[in-house]
Amino acid sequence: MKKPILIKFAKRVREERKKLKMSQEEFAAKAGFHRTYIGMIERAERNITLSNIEKLAKALRLSASALLKGL
Repeated sequence: MKKPILIKFAKRVREERKKLKMSQEEFAAKAGFHRTYIGMIERAERNITLSNIEKLAKALRLSASALLKGL
């Protein structure tokens, strides 16, 4: 069973990526990850590290705290 916090984070990442009209592939390239890893994050299949959260946030033009706000 997926943890609720991972599901919320996944939804938030997907929403922010779509706001910027980026594909998963474009987002992955900007963040320095493989496209399949981004897919796993957006499906709440990965529990990622703080350093990776920071990379995702930068690629989304957000601070890590802004990305995590409200979770």
